Amino acid sequence: MVNKFDTQFLIEGSNLDEDDIRVGIMASAEGDCLIVVGDEEVVKVHYHTDTPWKVLEYAASQGDLHKIIVENMERQANGLDG
Repeated sequence: MVNKFDTQFLIEGSNLDEDDIRVGIMASAEGDCLIVVGDEEVVKVHYHTDTPWKVLEYAASQGDLHKIIVENMERQANGLDG
């Protein structure tokens, strides 16, 4: 199964933990290609999922969200987005 949405964002906060965030995201929504990198103040997340709103809801509980990008990969594959 290919997940539909490429979901990317930054979480800003204090005492952020990459491992905890990784586990929380995987528990919040099924997906693949998860990348979580950063430090205690800023973490960047990249995740392919069919339910990006669930991922964003979880992430918002960890800190302030910035630079949120949700792209429909099916549209891109079909040449519908530039």
